[in-house]
Amino acid sequence: MPRKIAAGNWKMNGLQSTLAELQTLEAKHGDADIAILICPPFTLISACEDTPFDIGGQDCHTNEAGAHTGDISAEMLADVGASYVLVGHSERRTDHGETDAQVAAKSQAAYDAGLIAVICIGETLNEREDGTTLDVIDAQLAGSVPDTADALNTVIAYEPVWAIGTGKVPTTDQIAEVHAHMRARLQDRFADGDEFSLLYGGSVKGSNAANIFAVPHVDGALVGGASLTAADFSPIIAALERA
Repeated sequence: MPRKIAAGNWKMNGLQSTLAELQTLEAKHGDADIAILICPPFTLISACEDTPFDIGGQDCHTNEAGAHTGDISAEMLADVGASYVLVGHSERRTDHGETDAQVAAKSQAAYDAGLIAVICIGETLNEREDGTTLDVIDAQLAGSVPDTADALNTVIAYEPVWAIGTGKVPTTDQIAEVHAHMRARLQDRFADGDEFSLLYGGSVKGSNAANIFAVPHVDGALVGGASLTAADFSPIIAALERA
């Protein structure tokens, strides 16, 4: 069975003082029977190592090392205690022009370093309105997920770009359609395709989490802003524990 995962992407947020939120979260969910993943900025990864939560980076370079000023390799993330890394987030694809091929290369770098890659995919509002959502999902799955992927080293996160940080949330029918489609494509391509964890991301909050987690093939969430405080993230974790 796919593992349930509540993942928090802090993005470019968080200082040393923010770590107090993890202490509060630990008091409530330190013995949770689901995976709780925190992806803080690179500066806080080492400081998070002593928490009971899984820790991930927000990006990695395709190379192990070299003349790449400002970049972080997957090997470096593993060295400071990370076990996951996000790749292909829409903000990286949009702001940095990352292609599916680059995302696949970063995923492979993650595998080579012993990390689990959380590969992010999703359509824009124009693509949704044009009725090409499933075509976009197909192309991104085919181009961003390496042939060496399996259910142990890869998590897929569906994040419709138009729902990220906007307060807009797809209907449960729309989420169900995409997640069922992703599951079918993974089953077609990989022997263990029915075991990949599939996360939904995009304006997830405590008030809508239970409905989202009731959708078939939704195994958890990749949460942005609501993961920054224990007060906001805890209800989402609790909803996934009950799902």
